[in-house]
Amino acid sequence: MDKSPLREKILAAIINKSTLKQHIFDNTFSTFNELKDVLFEIASELDDDLDGKLDKRVRIEYRDRGKFEAQLQIASDLLIFRMHTDIFEFDNDHVIWQNPYVQQERDNSYCGVIDIYNFLSDSFKFNRSADEGYLIGRIFINREKSFFVEGKRQDLVRPEDFGKEKITREDIIAIMECAIHYAINFDPLMPPYELNKRATVDQFNTKMDNSKFTTGKRLGYEYNVDDI
Repeated sequence: MDKSPLREKILAAIINKSTLKQHIFDNTFSTFNELKDVLFEIASELDDDLDGKLDKRVRIEYRDRGKFEAQLQIASDLLIFRMHTDIFEFDNDHVIWQNPYVQQERDNSYCGVIDIYNFLSDSFKFNRSADEGYLIGRIFINREKSFFVEGKRQDLVRPEDFGKEKITREDIIAIMECAIHYAINFDPLMPPYELNKRATVDQFNTKMDNSKFTTGKRLGYEYNVDDI
């Protein structure tokens, strides 16, 4: 039976989209693996540089959390890096659509994403499952390994410069150092009195289970992209 014109379009779309997205996934995954190497290197270098200068209880530690996740603990801060397994396109209001690189070729707009989250290290140490972390950065990578970064103090390559550079190890180092510097200077604020003026018996039972008390760097305060 002859295929209908619509069936032909469906087949072509499957082939084109799946090939494009697989290529972007491969680029993002290879970048994420290099990011892991950079984190391990930074942790080792910081540990050496700070040897004998810190209380032994202060930890500088890298940990591989699996295929798509890694973490770096810097004293009381925990940075978690997560590669999303899906490929995304931007919403119609995103500034990326003003970029000629994207306007000339729509396929350039599809990107893989690596998120950077900042938590308090004690949230994981004491299993405080209700504690909040904050998204402080995102790396976007496309089919040509062109990239840009969004997030706190991340101005290495902005959306308007997307398409001008392919991501390198030096870029990854710069992005990681920026995230680390932001995190260690992003101090916890005491939650407003009104937020904590009530407590339940359950919160104080089971040997003062810390997981029932929520903690976060900006708990009770509005957290904006341009914070700090």
